[in-house]
Amino acid sequence: MSMSDPIADMLTRVRNALAARKRSVTMPLSKTKLALAEALKAEGYISDVATASTDGKSEMTITLRYAEGMSAIERIERVSRPGRRVYCGVADMPSVNGGLGVVMLSTSKGLMTDRQARSAGVGGEILCRVF
Repeated sequence: MSMSDPIADMLTRVRNALAARKRSVTMPLSKTKLALAEALKAEGYISDVATASTDGKSEMTITLRYAEGMSAIERIERVSRPGRRVYCGVADMPSVNGGLGVVMLSTSKGLMTDRQARSAGVGGEILCRVF
């Protein structure tokens, strides 16, 4: 069966792993999910991202980050979805928790955080928000 929203599946897997206090979570690999995981790593929400290929299927393993028993990700939620796409320009780009969180955007220049998109002067599709 094909998946209609692989990004939502990725975010749900991460949320479930955090709720179960797992050290890592494995999921199917795609370029978009890898770019999203690399951006989360750069922002300090996860520890590591690794890719592997087993039996011809590529997988991605995300190592979650915990500090003093608390996860680095308090909430992670999908904004734009296949049934309702959400776009924003540079002028109306949202911020999360007064700048304490991150909005991930898919832009014409690749996947970026809200801060990177503001400095580059581009808008795009809001994929998710993390805080």
